[in-house]
Amino acid sequence: MRIKHKKESKVSKNDDIKAKKVRLIDVDGNQLGIMEKEKAQTIALEKELDLVQVSIGVDPPVCKLVDYNRYKYERVKKKKQNKKKQKTMQLKEIRIRPRIDKHDLEIKAKHIEKFLEGNDKVKVSVMFRGRELKNVQAGKEILERLKERFVKIATIERDVCKDGRVFHMIIVPKK
Repeated sequence: MRIKHKKESKVSKNDDIKAKKVRLIDVDGNQLGIMEKEKAQTIALEKELDLVQVSIGVDPPVCKLVDYNRYKYERVKKKKQNKKKQKTMQLKEIRIRPRIDKHDLEIKAKHIEKFLEGNDKVKVSVMFRGRELKNVQAGKEILERLKERFVKIATIERDVCKDGRVFHMIIVPKK
């Protein structure tokens, strides 16, 4: 089994930089000004560093004098840190029938509560079959009871709406 790694966005360095003039920043973050690319490359060679383009879409492009391997390592490390800080929210779905028993509804409500505590969105769906469509009020009542139960710990992102033979709503944890 082969593991595919995400390709890192290509960074222009040294001879790969296409611009004729660049805004140069030294290792300490001080601006050295706008100059010809060749002059900036000469300065980089004298200091045994690489000329790396750090901004895209700016005229003239901003280039920095850095050790490229260290720069690449720090970018990867920063991406990992940012990824750790991100909180992902998943959409979980709970399906209910309109003739559900009280105890079964209580168990489903506990599942919803557990999902909300795990910081996930919950889509609650009441599904109708055949003659059950004649009594759609029962499905709406079930969703209204669930809405009242979770009003303290969650907010309703999408209120009760009908989609074919299904009534559903989306509940999101409060922040």
